[in-house]
Amino acid sequence: MTQIGRSSARVSVTRDGVPARQVTLAWAALTDKGTKRAMNEDSALSEMPLFVVADGMGGHSAGDIASRAVVTRLSGITDAVTDAATIEKALAEALDDIDKVGDESVLGTGTTVTGVALAEIDDDLAWLVFNIGDSRVYLFDGDELRQLTTDHSVVQELLDAGLITREQAEHHPDSNVITRAVGFHERPVPDYETLPVAAGQRILVCSDGLTKELTDYGIKHYLATTSTPERAVDELVAAALANGGRDNVTVVVLDVESDQAVDDQAGGGRRSNRS
Repeated sequence: MTQIGRSSARVSVTRDGVPARQVTLAWAALTDKGTKRAMNEDSALSEMPLFVVADGMGGHSAGDIASRAVVTRLSGITDAVTDAATIEKALAEALDDIDKVGDESVLGTGTTVTGVALAEIDDDLAWLVFNIGDSRVYLFDGDELRQLTTDHSVVQELLDAGLITREQAEHHPDSNVITRAVGFHERPVPDYETLPVAAGQRILVCSDGLTKELTDYGIKHYLATTSTPERAVDELVAAALANGGRDNVTVVVLDVESDQAVDDQAGGGRRSNRS
């Protein structure tokens, strides 16, 4: 596995302009190979402006190489904010890297990718949520847990068509079959969602190694009862392992600690203060 960025950090981002505002973010990231797998094919990126999880597939080392290619290319985005075009350019470069490996594998290789990026949309700060595959992004705002991404999977298509129930989906034999990935010589096309940045938000980015072991109720419990991102990732991973840990599990928890106006009329810039 590859983990890029700091496993925990706190950063203040100031957006100049009218009105100027300062947003303070705190995050933590943690991964584990689980109790059944021989190696960890997940990778994670946790550094401004991107918080990303990639879950590799292809067996042996191929999945690890695929997920690593994605987070490595995305880690080259170092501006305070980014956009969809920049993310897609990095994913296209990662696809070239992955295809070189996939050509050497009988089954080919690929990876999911999901995450949030700090962006500037309609002249204001916002989260750009993006997804390919069945890793997920959730928003917890203190009362409600909301899944912001839609799985690209056979099971999700069956759910959408009303052919199975959510209870049946949890134990469906095709639960590992995804319908979109970065790899296999196909242009990566993410789905996007936008979300205004607001104080009190807690965002969870995770591989399916977490959602295979914890229901939404369980995820909400750990997000609601932990005071820091570090405590949240520790308890989420520990719970997934205690419930079986059948797959690699990777989680990133990101908190918007504060969002306040500042006395700055410089106009147009973004600055980061790291700690």
